Amino acid sequence: MINPSFFPSRRLAFYMVRLFVTRSLAVLIALVLILMTLDLLGESGKILAVPGNTDADLWRYVGFRLPILFSRFLPFSVLLGTLIAFVGLNQNSEVVAMKAAGLSAHQILAPLILASIAIAAGLFAVNELVVVNSTRAVSAWSDNDYKPVPPSSGMVSNVWVLNGDDLVHTGIAGGHPFTAQRVEIFDRGGGVLQRVIRAASAEPRPGSGDWLLHDVRIYDANMNVIRQAPEMAALPGLTPNQLTLAKVEPTELPYWTLKKRIAELDAGGRPDDEARAGLAHKISAPLSTLLMPLLAAVAAFGLARSGQVLLRAVMGMALGFAYFVVDNFSLAMGSAGTYPPLVAAWAPFLLFLLIGETVLIRTEE
Repeated sequence: MINPSFFPSRRLAFYMVRLFVTRSLAVLIALVLILMTLDLLGESGKILAVPGNTDADLWRYVGFRLPILFSRFLPFSVLLGTLIAFVGLNQNSEVVAMKAAGLSAHQILAPLILASIAIAAGLFAVNELVVVNSTRAVSAWSDNDYKPVPPSSGMVSNVWVLNGDDLVHTGIAGGHPFTAQRVEIFDRGGGVLQRVIRAASAEPRPGSGDWLLHDVRIYDANMNVIRQAPEMAALPGLTPNQLTLAKVEPTELPYWTLKKRIAELDAGGRPDDEARAGLAHKISAPLSTLLMPLLAAVAAFGLARSGQVLLRAVMGMALGFAYFVVDNFSLAMGSAGTYPPLVAAWAPFLLFLLIGETVLIRTEE
């Protein structure tokens, strides 16, 4: 007899969700702890090599990295947690009992899909409120070789911009008043390098249209000599907006701020494919948790006939891995302008939704 309700009983739904959430959370904690330990082993030497940095800076690095790892590996943890839960249910013949009670495969999955929607909403909120700030802070800190970064708003790091024929690189730029640190200017004439100018810091001079460089070191490529100067004027016509818009990193900006930056890029005639793909991916990435129960469902159903528990679990894991590989590849193609931004962000999600549904319907429905 078929159960006409889309969801199973309330008790069974809560039981399924509890198994799903606890297994996923356990996998997430284990993954994050292992990856954080490996990351810290690789970076602790660089952090402590800076004079003045102490153990407190190691803990600050951990505080920055933990939300990033949590966000990045939550969908994968949901996949593994679902596989573990389904394998246990099947080995105890609980799936057989549910199907004997008239529940279809979609009805068994329905509570997990509902829980995944809640997880996706929570992940989006964490990304917007915590992860973007942590990513921006740790990127600026690491780009500054873990030296202290001046506390200021709107900081961007490792920026390259073309100013006429000259190529300009800044280690860190932003703040109020606007300053740039570790400035490099590759002065070119007719496509040939003439000078390399390095300055510890620089700030725009109001009314003059250029910048004042401090603690300057100049290499003259024609004469093969190096000169030093306490100050010099340079970069005529370069504006602070050119530096901030030259580095629009979607992972470091909240959704609405990124949308505003895209409008500024459009107004300035700058390429925005990477930003638009990143904007759409801010929605599709958390929603990938909805796919994980569907892709892992192959481990739950059909085992009564075949008995190949391990093989089906590996198939579910392979489908999940394939999704993450295709998603990263598609996002890279979108950032390069090869794919349209919406296609780059949503095509992997829709493709694997169809694959998961096809596998489930062909095997169970």
